[in-house]
Amino acid sequence: MAEIELTPPTEEERATWPEEVIVALEKAFEDGRGAIQPLVDLPMKSCVLITSKKGSVRANHYHKTDWHFCYVMEGEIEYHHRPHGEPGPGKTVIVRKGELFFTPPMVDHAMVFLADTTFVTLGRNSRTQDVYEADVRRIDYVTPDTD
Repeated sequence: MAEIELTPPTEEERATWPEEVIVALEKAFEDGRGAIQPLVDLPMKSCVLITSKKGSVRANHYHKTDWHFCYVMEGEIEYHHRPHGEPGPGKTVIVRKGELFFTPPMVDHAMVFLADTTFVTLGRNSRTQDVYEADVRRIDYVTPDTD
């Protein structure tokens, strides 16, 4: 099996990233047919639809080179994040239906689902299993509440 070569982000690419976790959405274009809501206008290689049950935990990892924007279509997420290697609990943000959030590379992150949730993840790298596994590093960050 060939080794996967990951391309680190450039400074030019970093300059296009949002500075905050929650990303302000552009105004939707609306007419009599409905609306078009812009989400992300950057080069990317993956788009996945993820469903998660209330009380479940996802992520508990960081990415070496990948970033992702997540748009919550239904539900609510308790999103935990901190720069990789930083001790302590980091910060927590509640992300609700209709909100977009961003995770850059080298950020420990975990998601606790406060309700049954459906979200779309738009990523820099391919989501094929071999590329994903070459980039992701799993960590023990947030543990599920067993009560």
